[in-house]
Amino acid sequence: MTLKPIHVIGGGMAGSEATWQIASAGVPVILHEMRGTRGTDAHQTDKLAELVCSNSFRSDDHTTNAVGVIHEEMRRAGGIIINTAKDHQVPAGSALAVDREGFSEAVTAKLEAHPLVTIQREEIAGLPPEDWDSVIVATGPLTSLALADAIRAHTGETDLAFFDAIAPIVYFDSIDMDKAWRQSRYDKAGPAGDTAAYINCPMTEEQYNAFLDALLAAPKTEFREWEKNTPYFEGCLPIEVMAERGRETLRFGPMKPVGLTNPHNPTVKAHAIVQLRQDNALGTLWNMVGFQTKLKYAAQTDIFRMIPGLEKAEFARLGGIHRNTFLNSPKLLDNQLRMKSMPRLRFAGQVTGVEGYVESAAMGLLAGRLAAAERLGKRLEPPPPTTAIGALVNHITGGHLAEGQTFQPMNVNFGLFPDISDYSKTDENGKRLRGKDKGRAKKMAQAIRALDDFNGWLAAQETVAAE
Repeated sequence: MTLKPIHVIGGGMAGSEATWQIASAGVPVILHEMRGTRGTDAHQTDKLAELVCSNSFRSDDHTTNAVGVIHEEMRRAGGIIINTAKDHQVPAGSALAVDREGFSEAVTAKLEAHPLVTIQREEIAGLPPEDWDSVIVATGPLTSLALADAIRAHTGETDLAFFDAIAPIVYFDSIDMDKAWRQSRYDKAGPAGDTAAYINCPMTEEQYNAFLDALLAAPKTEFREWEKNTPYFEGCLPIEVMAERGRETLRFGPMKPVGLTNPHNPTVKAHAIVQLRQDNALGTLWNMVGFQTKLKYAAQTDIFRMIPGLEKAEFARLGGIHRNTFLNSPKLLDNQLRMKSMPRLRFAGQVTGVEGYVESAAMGLLAGRLAAAERLGKRLEPPPPTTAIGALVNHITGGHLAEGQTFQPMNVNFGLFPDISDYSKTDENGKRLRGKDKGRAKKMAQAIRALDDFNGWLAAQETVAAE
């Protein structure tokens, strides 16, 4: 039987994952990616699954962290993004971070080599042709204006957008390691067993205040008139926006000094600490953690060189800012990720209102499986809401919106999961758990339930496929 191909628009995290899942199900797929013929404001290459912002997929702990749970679900579902990430891992404490070039090159090579995948370098400037009866729109936060305008014209929705900022990257050999040191917070070992995955730059109170004053006074990127009322995503605020919220905000955020001891001066506690995370496999590039910014370039170099250890820093990339667009998904999409008013279109990735590489790829994974099952004459239900992927689908299709609440992008977190009461509330000595210990036990129970239920969902798919 010759199957008509499914079309995927966008070769980022979600589009690459959707393409892989469709092809893995035995269905031909055409992936349309405009980079190669037209660039974006944030991408630097034409490679598929390019990491634009951080190189981190965040926590890989699937026992007590919701992000780690979604990692594990994607592994069990044969996800190309998470498995390729593991192959190109760089030290990052308990997080899964990757060599960004090696990662995107590997994803591109795998998709190019698959016999059921066709990659076409072109912009889809408007709604897809009507004879494309199954389409996944995975154009991400940088959806081309022509396509975005066509979608808005069809839905009648007002513009929903936010700004996302990019952190600078520093060359390792320009960091003064006589002032900085290698250590992970609380010496916590990462997936590779390393306990010194971060470079730490300490600040005294005087240095911190001078840095803060310079940050607040520095010139920022000017927004165009139509952009000025666009809100930021709270999980990726520019560092200067955080600073504007109070002089202590950064010390309780990306510059918190806890869990770290300066070996150059172990008896003196730092007032604030800037951390850098390895950005490539060679260890030559380091990302300034939490330092996404909209400062003008000249101001960035001057201000960031005020940080002890970075006085002579050379930057492989300075910070930047770009505009992200997403749908009012609870109103527009059903739980199959289809547009209610045009079911031949599915959406996946950040354009649906999930936030983060992992969450975007997870929605691509699900959209690809849903589309492939439909093409094969089957009906596949989303994973149950007790799973990480199921909880995200429930969020973006309206399951977590209170009356009158506006839809906003969301990272995966245990707050999206159904509550659980069936877990041990005492320790091994029978003592009642309280506070953080009780919270940890609850998260462990939610993680175990999620992975058990996800295994059941995968097993049910195999049964349906065999019928």
